[in-house]
Amino acid sequence: MTDLPEHGSPKAARILTAAGELLRGRGSRGVTIAEVAKKAHVGKGTVYLYWKTKEDLLLGLVSRDFITLSEDITAAVTADPDLARPSRLCPDMLRTAAERPFVEALRNGDDELLGVLTGDPRATELLDALGPDAMMYRVLPIWRRHGLATTEWPLDEQALAMHALTTGFTAKRTRAVSAAAGTDPERVLAAAVTALLGPERGGPEEVRAAAAEGLQQLAEGREIALKFIRSQTPAR
Repeated sequence: MTDLPEHGSPKAARILTAAGELLRGRGSRGVTIAEVAKKAHVGKGTVYLYWKTKEDLLLGLVSRDFITLSEDITAAVTADPDLARPSRLCPDMLRTAAERPFVEALRNGDDELLGVLTGDPRATELLDALGPDAMMYRVLPIWRRHGLATTEWPLDEQALAMHALTTGFTAKRTRAVSAAAGTDPERVLAAAVTALLGPERGGPEEVRAAAAEGLQQLAEGREIALKFIRSQTPAR
């Protein structure tokens, strides 16, 4: 990450670390700014120099989780453009998103962890820009243009079907059933994506072009997350 408050302020970094640990352990409603300050070894007023409210601090954590998610996917696709194929990108993106606790909490409407932030329009904008489901909607037209998804379906219907598919595979019950059956959920998801979108007919050149367009989408979404963080100007 670049140009973030914690890079120039050890106090901001400690506050973020402390808040993240407390929130993941007890949820938003069970954590106060005073407790965050105590754990970060700063005064309560210092926290408010960086974040005006607990919700702003939480939004900062969520924003950073989205940035990390976009950077992880960007690095993976840059290193291996073939990862842009639907059958590979969908399982990889959902697995990577599952490793970001605040992204997953916002995606699943976990109000125990996020509190009122689940209904905050700023959080909704983040989810619409960088959430894994939103990215599928953004990437689907790219796949269609480059011969990696069938164009026989209307785009909106195809997008709805993809949303239903990926949502099902991230549900806890689906994962439990897959594990109990001794199957690999990612392999099954990859096969299901291919069954839904059709054969990936695009060759290496088309895949590289799709990867480049997808990376641009990630970069644009990342800027939205950075915008929220930069709007919270810390004291210098």
